[in-house]
Amino acid sequence: MSKAPPPPPSGAPASPSDVAPSRAGSGSSAPPSERSLAKELAFATPRKLPKAHDLRGRVVVLDVAFASEASGGGFEKITRPFIEGLGPRLAMWVDHHDSDEHARYEGDARFFLTTKAEHGACPEMVTPELVARAGQVDTIVCHTDFDGLASAAKWMRGGVESYPGADDDAWAIDTRLKRAGSIGERFDRALRARPSDHGLFGLVVRHLSHGLADASLWGIIDAAAAELLPIEAETRRVAEKYVRLPPGVAVVDVTTASPHRATPSRIDKTQLLLLGQEKEAVSVVIDRDTVTVAARFDSGKNFLKLLGLSGGMPTRVSVPKSRLRDVLLALGIAPEAYPV
Repeated sequence: MSKAPPPPPSGAPASPSDVAPSRAGSGSSAPPSERSLAKELAFATPRKLPKAHDLRGRVVVLDVAFASEASGGGFEKITRPFIEGLGPRLAMWVDHHDSDEHARYEGDARFFLTTKAEHGACPEMVTPELVARAGQVDTIVCHTDFDGLASAAKWMRGGVESYPGADDDAWAIDTRLKRAGSIGERFDRALRARPSDHGLFGLVVRHLSHGLADASLWGIIDAAAAELLPIEAETRRVAEKYVRLPPGVAVVDVTTASPHRATPSRIDKTQLLLLGQEKEAVSVVIDRDTVTVAARFDSGKNFLKLLGLSGGMPTRVSVPKSRLRDVLLALGIAPEAYPV
C-alpha cells in the first residue's frame, strides 16, 4: 500500500476543466481561481458502487473502501469490476481504509491508498499537489459520510479546506477519538439523521465547496440535524439492554430490544456502538441482518484479521448475521455465556 502518492505517470493530463469554483467565505482560504469544479457527483459505499458506464468523463474516487468479503461479494465482484470498467478514465482513487488488495496497485500513480492508522480521515490526503496531478476530472465519486463529502468538496476547491479546521473535523468524526468543532458537528448530525438522503449529500457538498458562503443552506442542514434527537433518545434506550460478557465485550440485540413495538424505531448504530464501549472495550450490535463489532480507533484491535476479512476498518466490521456464533467465539465468548 502507498504511504505517499506515487509519482505521476508520463503524459498525465494536467489541464483544468472550465468551471471555476466560488470564493470561500470569510475566514477561509479561497482556492486558486483557475481551479475547476468537477461537473458531476456520484455517491457510493463499498457495497454499492455506481455503474462505470453511467459516469461521465474522467473520474476520481474519494473515501470509498475496497469491498471486503463482508460486503456481499468482496473485491473481486464489486470493486475490481468497477475499476476495470473505468479503465483509463480513472484519474485517481484516494482512500484510507485497510485492504489486502491495496498491494495490487502498488506503484500505480492513479491510486493513493493508505491504512486507517496512517490517515484517520480522507480529506487530509486531498492536497493541492494531488488535485493538480490528477488533471481534469469530470465526475467525483465519494462516500456518503462527512469524511467523503468533505473530501469531494476539498477536491472541488483544488485541495483547499472548506473552512479552517475542516480536515480536523473530518478526522474527529471518522475516528470518534475527540469531538468535532461546531461546524463539523452540525454537518455530522444532519448526515446521521438522514444517512440515505442523496439530496442532502449534494447540498452538503455544495455548501462546503463554496466555503460556507450561502448561510441560507444552514437552515436545511440544521432541520435535518434536529431529526437526530428522537433517534438518539431511542438509541440510549436500546443501549440499556447491553449484556456485559467476559472477556470485556458488551453485546446488544436490537431485534429483541423493542419486542412490543409494531414499527421498530430508528437507532444510530454508531452511537449505539460507542455507548457499548463505555461499558466494555468491545461492543457488538446484532440487528436483523448483520453483526457489527467495534472498538476504539486507538485500541490496537484488528477485527479484520480476527475474522479473516481482507479489507475495511480494523476497529469496526460488519458481517452477516449467520456468522454470529463465529464472531462470539473469535472474541473469546464462551457459547454458554451468550447462546445463539
